[in-house]
Amino acid sequence: MADRKYTAADLKTMQAWPLSRKIQVAQTRLMEWYHRWDGMVSVSVSGGKDSAVLLDLARRCFPDIEAVYVNTGLDFPEVRRFALDTPNVTVLQPKMRFDEVVREYGWCFPSKEVAHTVYYARKGSPWALKRLQGLNGDGTPSRYRQSHYTKWSYLVYAPFKISANCCGIMKEAPLEKYEKESGKHPMVGTMAVESERRRQAWYQTGCNHFDSKHPISKPLSFWTNQDVLRYIRDYDVPIASVYGDIVEDKKGKLKTTGEQRTGCSLCVVGCHLDKTNKYQRLKQTHPDIWDYGINSLNLGEFFDYIGVNYGKECED
Repeated sequence: MADRKYTAADLKTMQAWPLSRKIQVAQTRLMEWYHRWDGMVSVSVSGGKDSAVLLDLARRCFPDIEAVYVNTGLDFPEVRRFALDTPNVTVLQPKMRFDEVVREYGWCFPSKEVAHTVYYARKGSPWALKRLQGLNGDGTPSRYRQSHYTKWSYLVYAPFKISANCCGIMKEAPLEKYEKESGKHPMVGTMAVESERRRQAWYQTGCNHFDSKHPISKPLSFWTNQDVLRYIRDYDVPIASVYGDIVEDKKGKLKTTGEQRTGCSLCVVGCHLDKTNKYQRLKQTHPDIWDYGINSLNLGEFFDYIGVNYGKECED
C-alpha cells in the first residue's frame, strides 16, 4: 500500500537487530514522543512484563515520567499488586464492572476482530454476514476471510453474547478520559508480533502516531517476546511473581516458569489455541478466580459450547 510507512520486510529486518540496537531505537522513539509533547506524556502500565520493560526504558531517560494503570479488577492478584506498587503511578477505574460488561455485551472470543464481526452479524449487518461467509464486501470470495472467519460463523447462533466491547469499556475508555482531562499523551508496550491488527497499524504509522484523534506511542512495536525476556534478565527488571523465573530451554529460547502472558485473568481470547489453557491453570493456581468465572459468570457453559477444556474434570 502506498500510504504505508513501513513494510513487512522492514519489520523482519528490525526484529533481527541485536537487543542493544533495539534499545537505542526504542529510546529514541520515546524521546521523540516526550519532546514532541513537551513532557506531557505518560506510560500505560498493565502490571505485565511488556509494560514493565517500557517503563524501565522510559525512566532511564526521564525518571519522573508518570505511569498510569487501569484497575479493572481482572488482573491476576500478583499483577495488580505489582502495578499498584509502581512508583509515581496514577490509578484509574472503569465505569462498569466486568460482570456488567459480560452480561450486557458478552464475551470477546476468539479474537477482537471475529467477536466484532459476530456481534454485528447478529444485528444483520451485511458486511459482517459476508465476512463470516468468507466474502469481500462486493461479494467475491476472500481467501483470508475463508480461513479466518467462516469457521466461527456458528457463534452467530450461540446461546451467549459475543462482542469486542470488553477492552474498550474496561481499559480504553478510562485511559481516553484521563488523556483528555490531563492533556497527557500515552506510550504503550504493545508489539506488532502480538496480532495482525497491531502489525498492520505499525506498517501504517510506525512507533509514533502523532496525527490521530488519540495520538499514541508504541516504542516496542518492532520487539519480540524474546527481546522483552532478555531485557528483563539482562537489566534485572522486576516483574510480577505470577511469571515465575526466566529460564533458557534446550534450544536457547527464554521462557518464564509461570504464566507466559498475563492480561486479564478471565479473558477468553485465544483460549482455544493452547492444549493447557489459562483456565486449566487457574483451577490449580487461583481457584477463587476460576470458580467465579466458571460458575458465577457461567463460563462453564461457554466452554462446553465451544469445546474447550477448562479443568472441569479436576472438580471433586
